[in-house]
Amino acid sequence: MDILSRMRQEMRAVLEDNILSFWKDKMTDPVNGGFYGRITGTDELNPQAVKGAVLNARILWTFSSAYRLLGKPEYLETATRAKRVIIDRFYDKEHGGIYWSLDYTGTPSDTKKQIYALGFAIYGLSEYHRATGDEEALTYAVRLFGDIERHSFDSVKNGYCEALACDWSEIADMRLSAKDENERKTMNTHLHILEPYTNLYRVWKDAALEKQLRNLVTLFTDKILNQQTGHLELFFDDDWVSKYRIVSYGHDIEASWLLHEAALVLGDKALLEKVEPLVEYIAAAADEGLTTEGSMIYETFPGKGKTDTDCHWWVQAENVVGHINLYQHFDDEVALQKAFRCWEYIKKHLIDYKSGEWHWSVRADGTVNTADDKAGFWKCPYHNGRMCMEMIERFP
Repeated sequence: MDILSRMRQEMRAVLEDNILSFWKDKMTDPVNGGFYGRITGTDELNPQAVKGAVLNARILWTFSSAYRLLGKPEYLETATRAKRVIIDRFYDKEHGGIYWSLDYTGTPSDTKKQIYALGFAIYGLSEYHRATGDEEALTYAVRLFGDIERHSFDSVKNGYCEALACDWSEIADMRLSAKDENERKTMNTHLHILEPYTNLYRVWKDAALEKQLRNLVTLFTDKILNQQTGHLELFFDDDWVSKYRIVSYGHDIEASWLLHEAALVLGDKALLEKVEPLVEYIAAAADEGLTTEGSMIYETFPGKGKTDTDCHWWVQAENVVGHINLYQHFDDEVALQKAFRCWEYIKKHLIDYKSGEWHWSVRADGTVNTADDKAGFWKCPYHNGRMCMEMIERFP
Protein backbone atom coordinates (compact mmCIF):
# COMPACT_ATOMS: atom_id res chain seq x y z
CA MET A 1 0.00 0.00 0.00
CA ASP A 2 1.40 3.43 -0.91
CA ILE A 3 1.81 6.24 1.63
CA LEU A 4 -1.31 8.14 0.54
CA SER A 5 -3.59 5.12 0.65
CA ARG A 6 -2.26 4.11 4.03
CA MET A 7 -2.67 7.60 5.50
CA ARG A 8 -6.17 7.90 4.09
CA GLN A 9 -7.22 4.53 5.50
CA GLU A 10 -5.71 5.23 8.91
CA MET A 11 -7.18 8.72 9.08
CA ARG A 12 -10.68 7.53 8.27
CA ALA A 13 -10.45 5.04 11.13
CA VAL A 14 -9.18 7.74 13.52
CA LEU A 15 -11.88 10.16 12.34
CA GLU A 16 -14.72 7.74 12.96
CA ASP A 17 -13.49 5.66 15.89
CA ASN A 18 -11.42 8.18 17.83
CA ILE A 19 -12.69 11.71 17.08
CA LEU A 20 -16.35 11.69 15.99
CA SER A 21 -17.35 8.89 18.38
CA PHE A 22 -15.82 10.81 21.32
CA TRP A 23 -17.79 13.98 20.58
CA LYS A 24 -21.02 12.20 19.75
CA ASP A 25 -20.97 9.85 22.74
CA LYS A 26 -19.24 11.82 25.48
CA MET A 27 -20.07 15.49 24.80
CA THR A 28 -23.82 15.38 24.09
CA ASP A 29 -25.67 17.02 26.98
CA PRO A 30 -28.99 15.18 27.48
CA VAL A 31 -30.08 17.37 30.42
CA ASN A 32 -29.59 20.97 29.24
CA GLY A 33 -29.39 20.34 25.51
CA GLY A 34 -26.61 20.79 23.02
CA PHE A 35 -23.16 19.78 24.17
CA TYR A 36 -21.22 19.89 27.40
CA GLY A 37 -18.64 22.63 27.75
CA ARG A 38 -15.66 20.65 28.97
CA ILE A 39 -13.88 17.36 29.52
CA THR A 40 -10.53 17.80 31.24
CA GLY A 41 -7.20 16.45 30.04
CA THR A 42 -7.62 13.61 32.53
CA ASP A 43 -11.05 12.74 31.06
CA GLU A 44 -13.24 14.21 33.79
CA LEU A 45 -16.55 15.62 32.56
CA ASN A 46 -17.43 19.08 33.84
CA PRO A 47 -21.19 19.27 33.16
CA GLN A 48 -21.45 22.83 34.51
CA ALA A 49 -18.70 24.31 32.35
CA VAL A 50 -19.41 27.36 30.21
CA LYS A 51 -20.42 26.50 26.61
CA GLY A 52 -18.38 28.39 24.03
CA ALA A 53 -19.62 29.63 20.66
CA VAL A 54 -16.43 28.55 18.90
CA LEU A 55 -16.67 25.00 20.27
CA ASN A 56 -20.30 24.61 19.20
CA ALA A 57 -19.78 26.15 15.77
CA ARG A 58 -16.82 23.83 15.19
CA ILE A 59 -18.89 20.82 16.22
CA LEU A 60 -21.49 21.95 13.68
CA TRP A 61 -18.88 22.25 10.93
CA THR A 62 -17.20 18.94 11.76
CA PHE A 63 -20.31 16.78 11.84
CA SER A 64 -21.85 18.52 8.82
CA SER A 65 -18.69 17.84 6.83
CA ALA A 66 -18.55 14.25 8.10
CA TYR A 67 -22.14 13.69 6.99
CA ARG A 68 -21.45 15.25 3.59
CA LEU A 69 -18.48 12.94 3.03
CA LEU A 70 -19.55 9.73 4.76
CA GLY A 71 -23.36 9.92 4.71
CA LYS A 72 -23.95 8.34 8.13
CA PRO A 73 -27.26 9.39 9.73
CA GLU A 74 -25.75 9.68 13.22
CA TYR A 75 -23.44 12.40 11.94
CA LEU A 76 -26.42 14.32 10.55
CA GLU A 77 -28.19 13.92 13.90
CA THR A 78 -25.25 15.45 15.77
CA ALA A 79 -24.84 18.21 13.16
CA THR A 80 -28.53 19.07 13.43
CA ARG A 81 -28.26 19.20 17.22
CA ALA A 82 -25.39 21.67 16.82
CA LYS A 83 -27.32 23.73 14.26
CA ARG A 84 -30.21 24.11 16.68
CA VAL A 85 -27.88 25.25 19.48
CA ILE A 86 -26.27 27.89 17.26
CA ILE A 87 -29.59 29.24 15.94
CA ASP A 88 -31.78 28.81 19.04
CA ARG A 89 -29.31 29.65 21.82
CA PHE A 90 -26.21 31.43 20.50
CA TYR A 91 -27.87 33.68 17.91
CA ASP A 92 -28.84 37.10 19.33
CA LYS A 93 -32.43 37.59 18.18
CA GLU A 94 -32.45 41.26 19.20
CA HIS A 95 -29.15 42.60 17.81
CA GLY A 96 -28.00 39.83 15.49
CA GLY A 97 -24.64 38.11 15.76
CA ILE A 98 -23.52 35.30 18.03
CA TYR A 99 -23.01 35.39 21.80
CA TRP A 100 -19.48 34.48 22.90
CA SER A 101 -20.67 31.97 25.50
CA LEU A 102 -23.62 30.43 27.34
CA ASP A 103 -23.76 29.05 30.84
CA TYR A 104 -24.26 25.31 31.23
CA THR A 105 -28.06 25.67 31.08
CA GLY A 106 -27.90 27.42 27.72
CA THR A 107 -28.50 30.97 28.98
CA PRO A 108 -26.30 33.73 27.47
CA SER A 109 -23.23 34.25 29.65
CA ASP A 110 -20.78 36.53 27.81
CA THR A 111 -22.78 38.45 25.21
CA LYS A 112 -19.93 40.25 23.41
CA LYS A 113 -19.68 39.85 19.63
CA GLN A 114 -16.26 38.36 18.93
CA ILE A 115 -16.01 38.42 15.12
CA TYR A 116 -13.95 35.21 15.17
CA ALA A 117 -16.99 33.40 16.63
CA LEU A 118 -19.34 34.82 13.99
CA GLY A 119 -16.92 33.52 11.39
CA PHE A 120 -17.03 30.00 12.77
CA ALA A 121 -20.83 30.09 12.95
CA ILE A 122 -20.86 30.96 9.22
CA TYR A 123 -18.40 28.13 8.59
CA GLY A 124 -20.61 25.59 10.36
CA LEU A 125 -23.94 26.81 8.98
CA SER A 126 -22.67 27.01 5.40
CA GLU A 127 -21.26 23.48 5.68
CA TYR A 128 -24.58 22.21 7.03
CA HIS A 129 -26.30 23.76 4.01
CA ARG A 130 -23.64 22.28 1.73
CA ALA A 131 -24.27 18.83 3.21
CA THR A 132 -28.06 18.94 3.35
CA GLY A 133 -29.44 21.81 1.24
CA ASP A 134 -31.08 23.17 4.40
CA GLU A 135 -32.29 26.72 3.72
CA GLU A 136 -32.54 27.81 7.35
CA ALA A 137 -28.81 27.23 7.85
CA LEU A 138 -27.99 29.26 4.73
CA THR A 139 -30.31 32.09 5.81
CA TYR A 140 -28.53 32.43 9.16
CA ALA A 141 -25.08 32.17 7.56
CA VAL A 142 -26.00 35.03 5.20
CA ARG A 143 -27.36 37.09 8.09
CA LEU A 144 -24.10 36.68 10.00
CA PHE A 145 -22.13 37.68 6.90
CA GLY A 146 -24.20 40.87 6.85
CA ASP A 147 -23.55 41.47 10.55
CA ILE A 148 -19.78 41.20 10.07
CA GLU A 149 -19.81 43.51 7.07
CA ARG A 150 -22.05 46.12 8.71
CA HIS A 151 -20.39 46.26 12.10
CA SER A 152 -16.81 44.97 11.85
CA PHE A 153 -15.53 45.94 8.40
CA ASP A 154 -13.37 49.06 8.28
CA SER A 155 -14.37 50.70 4.98
CA VAL A 156 -11.75 53.45 5.39
CA LYS A 157 -8.58 51.57 6.39
CA ASN A 158 -9.71 48.07 5.35
CA GLY A 159 -9.93 44.91 7.42
CA TYR A 160 -12.07 43.78 10.32
CA CYS A 161 -12.03 44.77 13.97
CA GLU A 162 -11.77 42.05 16.60
CA ALA A 163 -14.81 42.46 18.80
CA LEU A 164 -17.77 44.64 19.75
CA ALA A 165 -20.28 44.80 22.56
CA CYS A 166 -23.60 42.96 22.45
CA ASP A 167 -25.28 45.96 20.77
CA TRP A 168 -22.30 46.43 18.36
CA SER A 169 -20.91 49.41 20.24
CA GLU A 170 -17.17 49.77 20.88
CA ILE A 171 -15.55 47.53 23.47
CA ALA A 172 -12.31 48.19 25.40
CA ASP A 173 -10.99 44.63 25.65
CA MET A 174 -11.09 43.04 22.19
CA ARG A 175 -8.79 40.10 22.93
CA LEU A 176 -9.74 36.68 21.66
CA SER A 177 -8.15 35.06 24.72
CA ALA A 178 -6.03 36.04 27.71
CA LYS A 179 -2.81 35.18 25.86
CA ASP A 180 -3.57 37.49 22.92
CA GLU A 181 -2.64 41.13 22.54
CA ASN A 182 -5.42 43.73 22.77
CA GLU A 183 -5.16 45.07 19.22
CA ARG A 184 -7.94 46.10 16.88
CA LYS A 185 -6.96 43.88 13.94
CA THR A 186 -5.38 40.42 14.05
CA MET A 187 -4.19 37.81 11.59
CA ASN A 188 -6.12 35.09 13.41
CA THR A 189 -9.54 36.69 13.07
CA HIS A 190 -8.89 37.60 9.44
CA LEU A 191 -7.87 33.99 8.71
CA HIS A 192 -11.08 32.75 10.26
CA ILE A 193 -13.19 35.18 8.26
CA LEU A 194 -11.42 34.15 5.05
CA GLU A 195 -12.13 30.48 5.81
CA PRO A 196 -15.95 30.77 6.31
CA TYR A 197 -16.35 33.29 3.49
CA THR A 198 -14.70 30.75 1.19
CA ASN A 199 -17.11 28.06 2.34
CA LEU A 200 -20.13 30.35 2.10
CA TYR A 201 -19.12 31.35 -1.45
CA ARG A 202 -19.21 27.68 -2.44
CA VAL A 203 -22.97 27.64 -1.81
CA TRP A 204 -23.95 31.32 -2.23
CA LYS A 205 -22.44 33.06 -5.25
CA ASP A 206 -23.13 36.58 -4.05
CA ALA A 207 -21.29 39.53 -5.63
CA ALA A 208 -20.67 41.36 -2.33
CA LEU A 209 -19.32 38.17 -0.75
CA GLU A 210 -17.05 37.57 -3.74
CA LYS A 211 -15.69 41.10 -3.47
CA GLN A 212 -14.95 40.76 0.24
CA LEU A 213 -13.38 37.33 -0.17
CA ARG A 214 -11.03 38.71 -2.83
CA ASN A 215 -10.26 41.59 -0.51
CA LEU A 216 -9.35 39.19 2.29
CA VAL A 217 -6.96 37.28 0.06
CA THR A 218 -5.31 40.60 -0.88
CA LEU A 219 -5.11 41.67 2.76
CA PHE A 220 -3.10 38.54 3.48
CA THR A 221 -0.77 38.92 0.53
CA ASP A 222 -0.26 42.69 0.92
CA LYS A 223 -0.68 43.51 4.63
CA ILE A 224 -0.49 40.41 6.85
CA LEU A 225 2.32 38.51 5.13
CA ASN A 226 5.82 39.69 5.97
CA GLN A 227 7.37 39.66 2.51
CA GLN A 228 10.91 39.46 3.94
CA THR A 229 10.41 36.42 6.20
CA GLY A 230 7.45 34.54 4.70
CA HIS A 231 5.78 34.52 8.11
CA LEU A 232 2.45 36.11 8.96
CA GLU A 233 2.42 39.09 11.29
CA LEU A 234 -0.11 38.57 14.10
CA PHE A 235 -1.27 41.85 15.66
CA PHE A 236 -1.94 45.22 14.02
CA ASP A 237 -3.21 48.65 14.90
CA ASP A 238 -5.97 50.33 12.91
CA ASP A 239 -3.48 51.44 10.25
CA TRP A 240 -2.08 47.94 9.65
CA VAL A 241 1.16 48.60 11.51
CA SER A 242 2.45 45.30 12.96
CA LYS A 243 2.92 45.76 16.70
CA TYR A 244 4.81 42.65 17.84
CA ARG A 245 7.35 40.20 16.42
CA ILE A 246 5.85 36.77 16.97
CA VAL A 247 6.00 33.76 14.65
CA SER A 248 3.15 31.24 14.90
CA TYR A 249 4.23 28.24 12.84
CA GLY A 250 0.83 26.53 12.97
CA HIS A 251 -0.96 29.60 11.68
CA ASP A 252 1.60 29.96 8.89
CA ILE A 253 1.08 26.44 7.57
CA GLU A 254 -2.71 26.66 8.05
CA ALA A 255 -2.87 29.98 6.19
CA SER A 256 -0.81 28.58 3.32
CA TRP A 257 -3.54 26.15 2.33
CA LEU A 258 -6.57 28.24 3.37
CA LEU A 259 -5.35 31.12 1.17
CA HIS A 260 -4.84 28.67 -1.68
CA GLU A 261 -8.32 27.22 -1.13
CA ALA A 262 -9.89 30.70 -1.26
CA ALA A 263 -8.16 31.50 -4.55
CA LEU A 264 -9.17 28.14 -6.02
CA VAL A 265 -12.81 28.58 -4.98
CA LEU A 266 -12.86 32.09 -6.49
CA GLY A 267 -11.62 30.49 -9.72
CA ASP A 268 -9.63 33.52 -10.86
CA LYS A 269 -6.52 32.57 -12.85
CA ALA A 270 -4.75 35.91 -12.29
CA LEU A 271 -5.36 35.71 -8.55
CA LEU A 272 -4.09 32.13 -8.46
CA GLU A 273 -0.92 33.17 -10.27
CA LYS A 274 -0.32 35.75 -7.54
CA VAL A 275 -1.21 33.47 -4.63
CA GLU A 276 0.41 30.16 -5.56
CA PRO A 277 4.06 31.26 -5.22
CA LEU A 278 3.15 32.72 -1.83
CA VAL A 279 1.53 29.43 -0.76
CA GLU A 280 4.89 27.74 -1.22
CA TYR A 281 6.76 30.66 0.38
CA ILE A 282 4.61 30.69 3.52
CA ALA A 283 4.77 26.91 3.87
CA ALA A 284 8.57 27.01 3.56
CA ALA A 285 8.71 29.62 6.32
CA ALA A 286 6.47 27.46 8.52
CA ASP A 287 8.91 24.58 8.04
CA GLU A 288 11.37 26.49 10.21
CA GLY A 289 9.24 25.13 13.07
CA LEU A 290 9.69 21.46 12.13
CA THR A 291 11.46 19.16 14.58
CA THR A 292 13.70 16.18 13.86
CA GLU A 293 10.68 13.94 14.58
CA GLY A 294 8.56 15.67 11.93
CA SER A 295 6.30 17.54 14.36
CA MET A 296 5.93 21.34 14.38
CA ILE A 297 6.58 23.53 17.42
CA TYR A 298 4.21 26.27 18.56
CA GLU A 299 5.77 29.72 18.28
CA THR A 300 8.86 31.87 18.65
CA PHE A 301 9.62 35.50 19.48
CA PRO A 302 12.41 36.66 17.13
CA GLY A 303 15.06 38.76 18.79
CA LYS A 304 13.94 37.80 22.30
CA GLY A 305 15.52 34.36 22.50
CA LYS A 306 12.17 32.90 23.54
CA THR A 307 10.56 29.90 21.85
CA ASP A 308 7.62 27.68 22.82
CA THR A 309 8.67 24.23 21.60
CA ASP A 310 5.53 22.38 22.72
CA CYS A 311 3.82 20.42 19.94
CA HIS A 312 0.11 21.27 20.03
CA TRP A 313 -2.55 18.99 18.57
CA TRP A 314 -3.94 21.60 16.17
CA VAL A 315 -0.54 22.63 14.82
CA GLN A 316 0.25 19.01 13.91
CA ALA A 317 -3.11 18.64 12.12
CA GLU A 318 -2.52 21.79 10.07
CA ASN A 319 1.08 20.71 9.41
CA VAL A 320 -0.27 17.57 7.72
CA VAL A 321 -2.91 19.40 5.64
CA GLY A 322 -0.53 22.16 4.54
CA HIS A 323 2.02 19.68 3.25
CA ILE A 324 -0.61 17.45 1.65
CA ASN A 325 -1.81 20.56 -0.19
CA LEU A 326 1.73 21.14 -1.52
CA TYR A 327 1.90 17.55 -2.72
CA GLN A 328 -1.53 17.64 -4.37
CA HIS A 329 -1.17 20.94 -6.21
CA PHE A 330 2.59 21.36 -6.67
CA ASP A 331 3.71 17.70 -6.99
CA ASP A 332 5.99 18.23 -4.01
CA GLU A 333 7.14 14.74 -3.00
CA VAL A 334 9.21 16.09 -0.10
CA ALA A 335 6.05 17.73 1.29
CA LEU A 336 4.28 14.35 1.19
CA GLN A 337 7.08 12.87 3.27
CA LYS A 338 6.76 15.74 5.77
CA ALA A 339 3.01 15.11 6.07
CA PHE A 340 3.63 11.39 6.57
CA ARG A 341 6.27 11.95 9.25
CA CYS A 342 3.98 14.29 11.17
CA TRP A 343 1.13 11.78 10.92
CA GLU A 344 3.44 9.12 12.37
CA TYR A 345 4.23 11.55 15.24
CA ILE A 346 0.52 12.15 15.85
CA LYS A 347 -0.20 8.42 16.00
CA LYS A 348 2.67 7.84 18.40
CA HIS A 349 2.25 10.79 20.77
CA LEU A 350 -1.09 12.65 20.53
CA ILE A 351 -3.94 10.22 19.86
CA ASP A 352 -5.54 8.86 23.02
CA TYR A 353 -6.46 5.33 21.94
CA LYS A 354 -7.89 4.45 25.36
CA SER A 355 -10.29 7.30 26.11
CA GLY A 356 -10.73 8.91 22.68
CA GLU A 357 -9.76 12.20 21.05
CA TRP A 358 -6.24 13.69 21.11
CA HIS A 359 -4.20 15.17 23.92
CA TRP A 360 -3.70 18.93 23.89
CA SER A 361 0.05 18.80 23.33
CA VAL A 362 3.36 17.12 23.88
CA ARG A 363 5.71 19.20 26.01
CA ALA A 364 9.29 20.03 25.14
CA ASP A 365 10.50 17.25 27.46
CA GLY A 366 8.41 14.69 25.56
CA THR A 367 5.71 14.25 28.19
CA VAL A 368 2.03 14.34 27.24
CA ASN A 369 0.15 17.42 28.46
CA THR A 370 -2.93 16.32 30.40
CA ALA A 371 -3.27 19.63 32.28
CA ASP A 372 -5.11 21.22 29.34
CA ASP A 373 -8.53 20.12 28.10
CA LYS A 374 -9.40 17.08 26.07
CA ALA A 375 -12.54 18.97 25.01
CA GLY A 376 -13.44 22.53 25.86
CA PHE A 377 -13.72 26.19 24.95
CA TRP A 378 -10.74 25.92 22.59
CA LYS A 379 -10.29 22.15 22.25
CA CYS A 380 -12.65 21.17 19.47
CA PRO A 381 -12.95 18.42 16.81
CA TYR A 382 -12.33 20.72 13.87
CA HIS A 383 -8.56 20.77 13.30
CA ASN A 384 -7.98 17.05 13.69
CA GLY A 385 -11.33 16.09 12.17
CA ARG A 386 -10.72 18.37 9.21
CA MET A 387 -7.25 16.93 8.65
CA CYS A 388 -8.77 13.47 8.28
CA MET A 389 -11.55 14.72 6.02
CA GLU A 390 -9.18 16.72 3.83
CA MET A 391 -7.27 13.53 3.16
CA ILE A 392 -10.46 11.60 2.40
CA GLU A 393 -11.80 14.30 0.08
CA ARG A 394 -8.58 15.20 -1.73
CA PHE A 395 -7.64 11.59 -2.56
CA PRO A 396 -10.90 9.67 -3.02
